[in-house]
Amino acid sequence: MEISVGLVIKLLLLGAIIAAVPLSFVLVKGDAVRYRKLVWVTLFLTFDLIVFGAFTRLTDSGLGCPDWPGCYGKADPLTAAKEIRAAEAAAPHGPVTMAKATIEMIHRYLAMAVGALILALAAMAWTKRHTLRASPWPATWLFMLVCIQGAFGAWTVTLRLMPAIVTIHLILGMTLLGSLTWLAARERYFNPHAVGALAPLRGAVVIGVLVLTVQIALGGWVSTNYAALACPDLPLCQAQVLPPMDFKEGFSVSRDLGRTNTGTLLQASALTAIHWSHRVGAILVFLYLGWLASKALKLERLAGVASGRNIGRWLLWALTAQILLGLAVVQFGHPIAIATLHNACAALLVGVMVVMLSRASAH
Repeated sequence: MEISVGLVIKLLLLGAIIAAVPLSFVLVKGDAVRYRKLVWVTLFLTFDLIVFGAFTRLTDSGLGCPDWPGCYGKADPLTAAKEIRAAEAAAPHGPVTMAKATIEMIHRYLAMAVGALILALAAMAWTKRHTLRASPWPATWLFMLVCIQGAFGAWTVTLRLMPAIVTIHLILGMTLLGSLTWLAARERYFNPHAVGALAPLRGAVVIGVLVLTVQIALGGWVSTNYAALACPDLPLCQAQVLPPMDFKEGFSVSRDLGRTNTGTLLQASALTAIHWSHRVGAILVFLYLGWLASKALKLERLAGVASGRNIGRWLLWALTAQILLGLAVVQFGHPIAIATLHNACAALLVGVMVVMLSRASAH
């Protein structure tokens, strides 16, 4: 389907209108204060976008509008109601319904609003760089990243939810969140005792960020392949420590959704391999980040850091919540609300780890 100029203009206007609401919160005096508030507002909306993106994926709404960037060439589902109803009538159990189309388009509107905010952030970083006394390149990186993220969002639809593309889309979203968190953290005054206390953990925190990134990618691979219930029992998997698993097909990055590279249906053993790997990864992440949190707690207590600013405590809370939510997803049969919270807590962990890295790296 061809993309009309009128459609693009309407969508850009919708994104600008949505972005205007959070932008109203940064209408304060002082370039530095305005820039800092804009960073935090953008960070908040990006977190919301990631959580709603998880909800979109979990409700199978990713193809609620099978074209991009609009919905059947229209700017909103209501004006495309005729096409949506026809598609739903032709395939009652298909991916297109009015509810799913609405969810998908809300996700796109939020994404456009985040893009508009980041564009405003980059513009301000360059035009006010002398008064801000800060490099504009971090904001420029954010703008480049959100453009790449938008491209993968389009490919997610046009390539029919290809697992590799959807997973990269998720990782890029988390990278955007982490980058905004880093910028927000560097804009905020830190207790020098906290910075000094965490400096010895710099290398360990870097490893923790990498370990968490791999685990989030595994979680995304579970979600995009619909493997969340491949192991429906706890603590074992199909009542076995090592159930039958096909890692080759399970982790093939070039295949389509639900298919092998040869085009045949993906077998249960491949889905089991995906889910089992995520479980093992969760254990490793819990052990490593739990150790890292305990080290941070000890160092910050020795430095006299106030408990409310203790990042080790925040890491322990977020890590515990994430493990409990992961167990609840399996125990209660993958309810959408708990699965969405599981994704939200993963995003929270990213934020906590980036703040920890910022404190460990600050001078």
